[in-house]
Parts: sequence; C-alpha cells; structure tokens
Amino acid sequence: MIFHRALRRELVSSAGASFTVLFSILLTWTLIKILGQAAGGKVAPGDVIALIAFAALNYLPIVLIFTSFISVLMVVTRIYKDSEMVVWFASGVSLTRFIKPVLMYALPLIVTTGVLSFYATPWARSKSAEYVDRFAKREDLQKVSPGQFKESSSANRIFFVEGVSGSSAVVRNVFVNQVDAKGTSVVVASEGVIETLPSGDRHLVLKNGRRYQGKPGDADFQSMEFERYSMRVSQQASESGGQKEVRSLPTMELVAAGSEPAKAELMWRLSQPLACAALVMLAIPLGFVNPRAGSAANLIIAVLIFFTYNNLITVIESGIRRGKFNFGMSWWPLHLGMAVTVLALFAWRLNVNHRYHPRALWAAFKRGGGK
Repeated sequence: MIFHRALRRELVSSAGASFTVLFSILLTWTLIKILGQAAGGKVAPGDVIALIAFAALNYLPIVLIFTSFISVLMVVTRIYKDSEMVVWFASGVSLTRFIKPVLMYALPLIVTTGVLSFYATPWARSKSAEYVDRFAKREDLQKVSPGQFKESSSANRIFFVEGVSGSSAVVRNVFVNQVDAKGTSVVVASEGVIETLPSGDRHLVLKNGRRYQGKPGDADFQSMEFERYSMRVSQQASESGGQKEVRSLPTMELVAAGSEPAKAELMWRLSQPLACAALVMLAIPLGFVNPRAGSAANLIIAVLIFFTYNNLITVIESGIRRGKFNFGMSWWPLHLGMAVTVLALFAWRLNVNHRYHPRALWAAFKRGGGK
C-alpha cells in the first residue's frame, strides 16, 4: 500500500505539471492562429473566444495521451535515477508490480481520451465549422469592421467604413473601390445599407455620395453625384442540405455511413484511447536509466516513439480514407505490434541475466575500462 500510494501521488503530481505546460503551449499557439484569422477577416472578432475553446477541445486528446506517457516515463526514470528502484527490487517489488498502480492512475485519462475522441471532439469541430460558415455567409458590408479595409468575397471590391450607425446593417462614410469590365471605379457615400429585393437579390444601397470612373486626366474620366446608388452584393452560393464534414459527424452517424472516409475517421477515434493505454504501459520498461548516466536519452526516445506512433496512425487513416487499406484488417495491427513491443520490453528488463540487458552491458563496459 505504501508503494502504491507513493507511486500514484508522484504520478498525479507529474501529470499535473506536464499537462499545465503542454496545455499552455497549445492555448498560446491556438490564440495566435485564431487571432491571425480574425485580423485577416476570416472569422468574426466576437467569435475568437469560442473558436479558441473549440480548437483546444479538438487537440485535447493528443495532449492527454502525451501527458500520460511522459508523466509515467518521468516518474519511473526518477525512481531509477535516485536508486529507489534498487530498494523496491530488494523489497520484493518486481517491475511488473508497477502495472497495477500505473493502470489505476491512467484509467481515468484513458476513459477521458475516449470520451473526448468519440463525442466531444466531433462536437467541437462541428461548432467551429458552424461559426466559420456563419461568418462566411454574411454580406460583404456586414463583415467590415469600422476603420478597416475589407475585400469582398468575389475579390473585385474593397470596402471601408468609418463607423456604424444604429444597427449593424447601416454604416456611415462608406468607401468602395470596384474593378469590373469597364475599369476601376471609386464610390464614396455618407451612408450605406443592405436591402433585399422581392426577387431575393441583395443590393448595397449608398446614399448622398459621388462616383468616379476611369483614370483622372483621361478623356473618358467620369465623375457624378448621386442621392441613391445601388450595386449588387456578390454572395456565395447557398449550400442548403449540404453534408457535414466527416470529421464533424457524431460517432453513430459514422458507423451508419459505412463510407471509406467514415471508416477512416472511426479508426482515428478508436486509436486515441488505445494509443493512450499502449504508451502508458510502454513507459514503464522504457523508463530504465542507469543512475550514473544521464536521463535525457529516454525522453528523446519517448518523443520519437510518440510522434512515430501518431504518424503511423495518420498514415493508416489516410490509406483507409483513400480505399487503399481495408478497415477490418488495418485498424488493429499497429496497436497489436505496440502491445507485443511492450511485452518484449518487459521481458527484456526482467531477464537481468540476458547478455544484452542494460545492467550486463554496463558491467561489460566497466570491465573494459570504459573503452
């Protein structure tokens, strides 16, 4: 019981520190990315906080997997480094005795990763896409923030408004630069508003302004004043009844869909909790370090294993998505291979008389004079 309590307490402490660092890095990177999109006019400034939360929720399973893996590895490495493992071995505690307390510590993380992967992450992706699509379908004039230049969705107009008057649909001191078949024209007006015609077409109606057509100094340069000037607002084609992206579909809809992209996404979601469990078990034998040597090599190897494992999952998912791999024969071999690797490493660490065991190699190194 002393062994279990001490190990679990240290694991929780290490996981808390690791998660805080990793999640802070994730939030910082997400904040920079979303703020850049807001500054570029791709998302609404008022949606930034919600989009950051959805993005963080989307990447949270990966953060939890890496946190559980690194925390177990660091604790086991610390026990070896401080020679505590010798005390536990002398007290009759084998390396396999670490499995139960580590699993009890990791089980909530594995379950949380599964819940996030199967339910929370698809919901976050769906809501994020909904916010982005809602902003993309707004009229060009309504996307303009006061004091900022904004290009229209058709890329042939640039809008600038000085301020908003009353509702968000009415703006004052409007500047519009338009390029069409007749050349370049500039329109300035004291007020602008979006109006919808009975036919359903939307027009930008400018009031009390001037329109300049052509290049100043040329014979065909035109200038006119108007009380009311209307121009059609370019809009994206509506996508009523469009299908959701596969990555945003609920898990039960993926199972019912049965398409190759749906199977690939299902494989990805299933792999997250399996990878979490496999990496946690791998960290126990991988945490070995000689007390007289450095422990940085273990961390480097662990990072390489994590990214290699994650990239292989992505490769298999891509193969299933493109129809090159069969789902039934592709989702399990990688995880089975990782399980065999874990068993092999445990067997290697437990067989202290093996000629290639770390202790035997270190003894041979000392006998050779360190050469």
